[in-house]
Amino acid sequence: QITLHGLILIFVTSLISMPSPQNIHQQDHHDQAHHHDHDHDQDQDHNHNHPQPHHRKPKKRIVTHQNGNTNFFIWLAAILCTIIAIGVVIGGVVVFVGYIVIHPRVPTISISNAHLDLFRNDYAGLLQTQISISVMAQNGNFKAHATFSNIKFKLSYQGQGIAYMVADTFDVPKNNSRFLDYVVQSSSIPLTPDQMEVVDDSWKRNIVGFDLKGDARTQWRIGPFGSFKFGCKLECRLRFHPMNGSYIPSRCTSQSK
Repeated sequence: QITLHGLILIFVTSLISMPSPQNIHQQDHHDQAHHHDHDHDQDQDHNHNHPQPHHRKPKKRIVTHQNGNTNFFIWLAAILCTIIAIGVVIGGVVVFVGYIVIHPRVPTISISNAHLDLFRNDYAGLLQTQISISVMAQNGNFKAHATFSNIKFKLSYQGQGIAYMVADTFDVPKNNSRFLDYVVQSSSIPLTPDQMEVVDDSWKRNIVGFDLKGDARTQWRIGPFGSFKFGCKLECRLRFHPMNGSYIPSRCTSQSK
């Protein structure tokens, strides 16, 4: 017969021999790892027995000829490019040395002198004036002649045009100058009341100003270096003493454009 003491002993023995939940979890993890290692070993064996092809990126190369040699036309193009590059470098050096030695100067036009011959207004608001202007075309190059062309000037007073001055094409020897003398005589210019006040103020201050604008084309050739062309722009204000008509000197020289 099984006594109560015997039953208690059997129950305690069964509890001791039962695995804990933690041990069960560790055992399952161990079994899974073992199974994974086994599958990995099988994959390695499979890859070893059936190696996958290695996709290597092909190298690009240019085959210029059937036998692998460079094509004749490519060599010819390279030689031509080299010759052109050398020519450009030599040309640049020659131009630079020529500029340093010759030191070309751009021809200019300027106002050398002027005189106010007549400046008169009446009570009706009509202005009469006459101005003598001397324009100088100067060529500062020591080794080349210069040509001036398309010369034209405009003289105005308070925005109203008085006269246009032009000249035919002419040459100026090297390191020399030429003068163009103009006598500008205007007809009666009608003035507004505001302009008449400006004229009266000019007489009081003994200073009157006229606006001069003009331009020209210049060209000169320096030996083997070719022809040089520039545009000259002249813009200045001519001032006079109306009492005696004398010119107030000021810098009035063209600028290159």
